[in-house]
Amino acid sequence: MKSILIIGAGMGGLAAGIYGQMNGYQTQIEEMHISPGGQCASWQRKGYTFDACIHHLMGCKEGSKLNKLWRELGGLPREMISQKESVAFTDLKGNLFYDYNDLGQLREHMLDIAPEDKNEIEKYIKGIRSFVGEDMMGSMMMGGKRGMIGLMPTMLRNLKYMNLTLGDYAKRFKNPLLRRAIALLEYSIPELPTGMHFAKHAAGAAGDILWPVGGSGQFAKSIAGKYQALGGKLNLGHKVTKILTESDKAIGVLLEDGSKHYADIIISNADGRKTIYDLLEGNYADNEIAGWAKEGAAETNWGTMVYLGVNRDLSHEPSALVMLLDEPVTLAGKTVDSLEMQIYGFDPSLAPNGKGVIKVEMITPFSYWECGTDEEYKDKKRLVADQAITILEKYFEGIANQVEVLDVVTIKTWERFMGGTRGFANAPNKPFNLGTMLKAAKNTLPGLDGFYLAGIWVTSTGALFANALSGKNVIKDICKRDGRRFEVR
Repeated sequence: MKSILIIGAGMGGLAAGIYGQMNGYQTQIEEMHISPGGQCASWQRKGYTFDACIHHLMGCKEGSKLNKLWRELGGLPREMISQKESVAFTDLKGNLFYDYNDLGQLREHMLDIAPEDKNEIEKYIKGIRSFVGEDMMGSMMMGGKRGMIGLMPTMLRNLKYMNLTLGDYAKRFKNPLLRRAIALLEYSIPELPTGMHFAKHAAGAAGDILWPVGGSGQFAKSIAGKYQALGGKLNLGHKVTKILTESDKAIGVLLEDGSKHYADIIISNADGRKTIYDLLEGNYADNEIAGWAKEGAAETNWGTMVYLGVNRDLSHEPSALVMLLDEPVTLAGKTVDSLEMQIYGFDPSLAPNGKGVIKVEMITPFSYWECGTDEEYKDKKRLVADQAITILEKYFEGIANQVEVLDVVTIKTWERFMGGTRGFANAPNKPFNLGTMLKAAKNTLPGLDGFYLAGIWVTSTGALFANALSGKNVIKDICKRDGRRFEVR
């Protein structure tokens, strides 16, 4: 029986382990942290659960390709919660816009807010409806060429929206609230294509996007449980410091404690830059890979989070809220005119009875957190938390006196927690394109045999299902190379 050693128990590593076990390989995962899941993580503070990962879990509708993937991995079925909206927006005058999942409710709500935008609102709803019934992400990521061909009629009908950013699309609306809100509909990133928002919204309308009760940590643990039930070996608290090679073949790993572990095949689900330049000492990086590994794009990074455990009932609040500020403010070294947060009042398992959790998310420069001393670092964390609470007070009156637990996660936290490069977004500097969706992405390194990559370095996207799929695809490639039929059981 061939052996596979996997570096990192993130979603790609766990998936590689599960499908490896299913296909007759003996696998083991070496994970530096004390819990599996990588970025799919949550932790507890004084009875509150703080969640780091899942915003919208795609693949929750039975019959979809992504649903099949999660079931194979042991993530589903489980208790799930539906949310009435994808995100809501408020300005400081008290005006609210809910991006409701129900399209009939959304249409009436938008017309009530902005009757002057009736024609554009009808086009917006029509654009979303055109994707309803399509297994968009499943077909793109798992359907191969046949899946893409099946999507072509819908894609062609919406081609103008695929080439139109949300920021530019928002300018078509006259209403000032909608003009600001629509630009930020997808995680406050106005550069994202409007057509991709339509497709995601259609998934929400179809019931394909839900929330797993208990959050990301519980979701990851169930997948790790499936891996172990199949006979896989999960070693937590084991940090890999070097990938061992012999005659240009990966043969094992060296751990921080000095021990060596050997296997026929090595898969790294760790950060690509650290894998290539630290664990492999840059010996297998050509010019193309060197270009992907440049760190400059990671200077501004999504990954600073302020968590509040509050003595306040949040069950009637939206699941996600963007506050549109009257004037720009500077937070953690970046000037912003809006503040995005997740509000977890919809899942009572995350807080004591009658209380709730808020997570404020910020895009911040990595350099802001490079401090001379630990005390300077702590002072900056306190400052950012105080600034966030001051802004929240404008919507949640009295919340400053209701905070019972406070936790600030920075880009440096992610670097320490995951071993990543410059924090949360560890993707290579290469474009995400249809080739990636059709499994044309490289998961090997030039000149190195017996070695594969999984995770965001392969997918170029942070989507949880994409990283899980990368692990499955690695095992498919290994089976093909070994002349085995790939199986799921």
